[in-house]
Amino acid sequence: MESAGMREQSSYDHMLTSEYASLLAMEFNRNPVVDDEAAFDIYPPYAPTQSGMTLPLRPPIVTIMGHVDHGKTTLLDTLRSASVAKGEAGGITQHIGAFSVPVPSLSDSAEGPRTITFLDTPGHAAFSSMRARGASVTDIIVLVVAADDGVKPQTKEVIDLIKKDGEVGVVVAINKIDKPGIDLDRVHTELWAEGIQLESMQGDIPAVELSGLTGEGLDKLVETISALAEIRDIRSEVDGPLHGYVLESKMSKGHGATATVLLLRGSLTHSSHIISGTTWARARQMTDPTGKVVKVAGPGTAVTVSGWKELPQAGDEVLSGTESDVKKAVQNRIRKSQLNATLEDAEAINEQRRVEREKKELEERSETVAGVDHIDPMTDTRQKKPKELRLVIKGDVSGSVEAVAEAVHGIGNQHAVVKVVSTGVGDVTESDVMMAKASEGVILAFSVGVPKAPKMIAAQHSVHVYSSSIIYQIMDEVTTRIINLLPPVIETKVVGEATVLQLFDIMLKGRKTLKVAGCRVTNGLVEKSRLARVIRSGEAIHDGVLQTLRLFKKDVTEVKKGNECGMSFDSFEDLREGDLIQTYQTIEKPGKL
Repeated sequence: MESAGMREQSSYDHMLTSEYASLLAMEFNRNPVVDDEAAFDIYPPYAPTQSGMTLPLRPPIVTIMGHVDHGKTTLLDTLRSASVAKGEAGGITQHIGAFSVPVPSLSDSAEGPRTITFLDTPGHAAFSSMRARGASVTDIIVLVVAADDGVKPQTKEVIDLIKKDGEVGVVVAINKIDKPGIDLDRVHTELWAEGIQLESMQGDIPAVELSGLTGEGLDKLVETISALAEIRDIRSEVDGPLHGYVLESKMSKGHGATATVLLLRGSLTHSSHIISGTTWARARQMTDPTGKVVKVAGPGTAVTVSGWKELPQAGDEVLSGTESDVKKAVQNRIRKSQLNATLEDAEAINEQRRVEREKKELEERSETVAGVDHIDPMTDTRQKKPKELRLVIKGDVSGSVEAVAEAVHGIGNQHAVVKVVSTGVGDVTESDVMMAKASEGVILAFSVGVPKAPKMIAAQHSVHVYSSSIIYQIMDEVTTRIINLLPPVIETKVVGEATVLQLFDIMLKGRKTLKVAGCRVTNGLVEKSRLARVIRSGEAIHDGVLQTLRLFKKDVTEVKKGNECGMSFDSFEDLREGDLIQTYQTIEKPGKL
């Protein structure tokens, strides 16, 4: 193997991957056989060969993005005359919502009335992955900026997504203009500084000033979006293979595993066979965002599909095929994912074996040099391993579970970290409790219930279950638990100081002498029960406890500032005139991130 350039893999206990095994086989003039059947999969359809102008127009997909509490959901509520904001926990959107809105300004089109599909993405920092997913499937982004707040962290995050995409259309909606004391020029300047070149400042990005609460300027926003959609001439084939993305997935009572699918190309019909990730479905029922059952869903629309064998993951592609092709592709994807997991395990095993070999070699060298078994603490990885807060995360939809896992992942430092051992959609189950018990972890239940049976089992096994429907509270709970794992911060507080003025020898029984320092208390209160230390030339030379504390030849427990007293230590007699004696207390505080 060394001659084949595989020195790193030449150890007798190294596990070879299939690629390396194939290379090794070819070195011995053998021909490794690749199973073409096992490589079968379903892929997105090719771009149409016909002219784009011959394809039918499709509804533009418009994503509402912006910072938390800048009024995105209220703006959509006004558009569809519904009140979703009141039903959102903590007043923030925590799911991706999809809604189709008729557009009167496009109704005179030769191809008939038009609609716009709006996606409402959360603005909270914890939902950056969901926001990125919304941007990846959108035609036009409406960047909502509150007139009274200006550009904020999530606003900049969206701007970065816009810059990375390069081809997405952009409309800026300056919201909350109904509030008093706003400075629109400041908002325009802040946007320009971030690279958003507005038309008002000789740029090419339109901006609409509006109020989502009162509806002022809303018509102009719809007209602007419609005009931009007409300019971009968004079209897609209705017939042919399906291509879309899963926006959300959850377990629905009476329907089983369901997923909200945004269609980009092709049509989805009842009984269609579709694949997403490592699961598939025969579309049993399809409903639009209003809950109405639909038989055919075309490109540019979002529908909730039931009939999935297992919950698909939010963000995964959705493709169509024949039943046999779909089943074959799913089996191959599952096999591939298992193979990848095995390869990751093999890499971990190889790394562990390599570390053990190096450790053994280090021990042997140490024995040769020093004649003793010695391990350098700087190379002992066990001492560097941080403590882990193990979490079992359950949520109402897959997108929220993903966002919660991402939000808590970054909490911690080199001393304590978060480790997500399991995630899932739906109520907390008994198996979740046993998983948390086995891993000595905590269950986070985000916007889901904890039935009586799992709750009782959790209490019996001392497994903590934390439930909340607000992301802030989830993050605060995890932060508190991580802090509890950190080493405490020990602070020292000086409570009293005394200066040594003169030294005395006091005769004790048995001809023994006791060296006592005559001192004056210069600060605070000197207490015999406190820890004490001797400071000489700015450095502590002794730390211990006071053996004697006397005031006018009387043993006392404390001496106040300004009084003179006698002091001696239990096991220290090298006191000198001019030494400073401090009594202090130690305060243990929680660690800091």
